[in-house]
This record gives sequence, structure tokens and C-alpha cells, in this order.
Amino acid sequence: MKEFKAWHINGFVALLLSAIFAIAGGFAIYYGIKDGDTNIASLTAGIILLILAAVAASSLTIIQPNEARIITFFGKYIGTVSKDGMWMVVPFTDKKNVSLKVRNFNSQTLKVNDAEGNPIEIGAVVVFRVVDTAKATFDVDNYERFVAIQSETAVRHIAAQHAYDNFNDEQGISLRGNSDEVAMELMGELQVRLDVAGVQVLETRLTHLAYSPEIASAMLQRQQASAIVSARQKIVEGAVGMVDAALRQLDDNGIELDAERRAAMVNNLMVAIVSDRSATPVINTGSLY
Repeated sequence: MKEFKAWHINGFVALLLSAIFAIAGGFAIYYGIKDGDTNIASLTAGIILLILAAVAASSLTIIQPNEARIITFFGKYIGTVSKDGMWMVVPFTDKKNVSLKVRNFNSQTLKVNDAEGNPIEIGAVVVFRVVDTAKATFDVDNYERFVAIQSETAVRHIAAQHAYDNFNDEQGISLRGNSDEVAMELMGELQVRLDVAGVQVLETRLTHLAYSPEIASAMLQRQQASAIVSARQKIVEGAVGMVDAALRQLDDNGIELDAERRAAMVNNLMVAIVSDRSATPVINTGSLY
């Protein structure tokens, strides 16, 4: 079912008509029983006018900002009024309030397995609002509960599609390293799920992401080892460049070294640069040979 506008006019018209009918009905009843004489026609007119006053009053509805009224007439949906103010609608209708305000849903911390099978804990916040009151009211039982269930389902599905982290410069999106991309993917999937409820997803963000306690310690050691290996690779690359530059500078200055002395120099420079401790100099007082 799709939303459409219901017939409505300024509510002061209904207020004015109700007041006029009520006053006229009161006077008609008064003159119908004045001086002890009963005037059937006047009494009948007075009762009819009072009924019309009640009908006019029943058509009056007041709408607050960022709210809407679903108008149904004996079970039939006849439209929605979403403009704030006082309005006159079809009399004897049921008017259900639907909020159009922006709201947040903060999911619980869910325990799922990522793409590599590692148990992780993940949570997300979803910012949404109702854009189709008819769908939100008639196509789902309770759209707020529907948003909650579908949000947690989408978070579980997205978490299972990606690894928590990419080690050794692996290609692909990871939950930790590509939070923006994951949030956009979650938003797109969630919007597809919530279209049936007339809900627009404005933003999604991961609010919690961590390894489960049973593997957190082991994965932390893995991350530390990976960081150490990466750092060592950078140090070695830098050391090789420095040694190469030193040998080139010696050649440019006319200092020639044979293969054995060159190898010894390279070994000493690499040890001094790559070592994580201060190098201890050793003075050779004899011949290298």
C-alpha cells in the first residue's frame, strides 16, 4: 500500500461550523419548549443541529510538527495528513498518529563469525525515519520492531561477508580497516530490507567491533607479530639502501675495496643498522687476512 494525501481543509471551518450548529441547536430546543408548549418541529431541528455539531467536531484533528495522521473510514484507508496544524477531515474517521521524526536504533552487541570463521563481537547504530506512513502502518505489524530485527540481521550478514582484519596486505574489505565502506554496504542492504516498511535509512555506523574474549589474546599476538614483521621489512629495506649509498660514496671518493673487505663492511653496516640494540664497535688491530 502506498501513501497518498487525504482530503482536508482548514480546521477552523470545522470549529466554526460546530459552534454555529451547537448554538443554533440550543436556541431551537429552547424555543421548542418555551412557555411550556412543545414545538416538535423546533425540537427536531434542534436535535439535528446538535448532531451536525457533533459531526463537525468529529472531523477536527490537530497535527504536531514532524507527525502525520493516518485517516481510515470504517476500515478503509482514505489518505494521510502530514502537514502540521488544525485540519478538518472526513467525519467519523479513525485517526492514527505516526511520528516522522528522525530516530536511532542501537543494536545489541552481536557475536558472529567473520568471513574467516573467527568469532567476533559487533554492534551498529541505525539512523532512520518514516517516509511512507501507509507502508509503516499497514504493511508491517510494528515498524519499529521490524527495523530492530532487520538491522541486526543485516549486521550479522555483513559481518559474515568480510574478515575482521586483512593480514600481510591481503586484498579485500575488512571490518576494521574499511569501516566507511562497511557502513555504506550495511546501509544499502538495510535500505532494501526496510523499503517494505516505508522507512528511509539515513546513516549506519559500527559502534562496537572486537574479537570474542576466547580468541582476543591470540589474535592480539598475531597482530603484534604482523606489525613486527612489517617494521623489520621496512628497516631492512632502509638498511640496504643506506649500505648501497655508503659503498657508492666510497667508490666515488676513489676508495677501492676488494670483495672480502666489501663483504665485511656490508655485514658490519647491516648489523649496526638492523640490530634493535646499540652496536658494540670492535677494533681490528691485525690484518683482515
